[in-house]
Amino acid sequence: EFLQAFWDIEEAQVEAIQHLASFVRDQSEFLFPTALPYLRSVTSLIAVAMKTHADSLKLQVAGCSLLLEIFSQALEQDVVMTLDEKVTGSLIDTVRKHSENEELLSLLCTLLMMISADEVAVENLRKVGVIPDLLSILRNFLHNEQICLSCCGVLWSLAVSESNVDQALLKSAVPVASAVLQEHLQNGRVSESACSALWALSLQGCLTENEYEYTTGLLLDALRMNPERPVLVKNACLALASLLRLSELSALRFVTDSKGSGINVIRDACHLHLDDVEVVGNICMLMNEVVQYDDVVLDMLSQKMEELLSEIKRRFPSR
Repeated sequence: EFLQAFWDIEEAQVEAIQHLASFVRDQSEFLFPTALPYLRSVTSLIAVAMKTHADSLKLQVAGCSLLLEIFSQALEQDVVMTLDEKVTGSLIDTVRKHSENEELLSLLCTLLMMISADEVAVENLRKVGVIPDLLSILRNFLHNEQICLSCCGVLWSLAVSESNVDQALLKSAVPVASAVLQEHLQNGRVSESACSALWALSLQGCLTENEYEYTTGLLLDALRMNPERPVLVKNACLALASLLRLSELSALRFVTDSKGSGINVIRDACHLHLDDVEVVGNICMLMNEVVQYDDVVLDMLSQKMEELLSEIKRRFPSR
């Protein structure tokens, strides 16, 4: 009621939003799911406040922080929260209005990643044309781990969704996602997100022939640097399988990479995750693409992969 009554007074709006954020933090265990309809109306009021006071950085930060708090608490409680098209549009307007403010963009991108888990939200993001904004943010803030993690997460959601996303826009995301992975190879969480994005983009046929070989090497680097991360291994193997299915150049790079054969990389990853059926399944999918090339099969034999494959078959007879 206070937000609605004093909608035109910036400081009043900021104080009300900050008070609500404190309340949500303190009372989270009692809010879900009973207060869900109320919280949904609150998100609309926040969007109105952010749109009304678009130039106020303080209000934008407060509004984003409150929305993040609501969505974070909802996720913890396994409650599905969605934002309608107007609220999503307001968030993208804020992204464009404050495109140089790193702190605010970090909050906004984290929020966009959270909401992009919902198919309706993904469709709303597509409608407002978010991809060029994401790519611009990534180019400008390639050093920022949270921004890179979040934007790649949103790109993944857009690429795997059933929404009619412009193929040309998705293709333009490939070099940017590759740049993120190259920049953050030693950061497991960011690399994981970038590998997911590259897998989704490869699945949609967004990579060009000139990108196959380089991307193959980059994915192998990610596996070398982060072999202990099961989600990264799964997604990198899926992306590599997609690339090897498309291109002999990728297969050649896979076995002749200057840092060592990809066979060694996936063998080591498989030994690490031999009890994880999903990881092993994706590695088997990759190896199924690998054996389509005679030269690669010879490399597999020289690396004694038969023993590993026998062990996999023993553990998982259905694989």
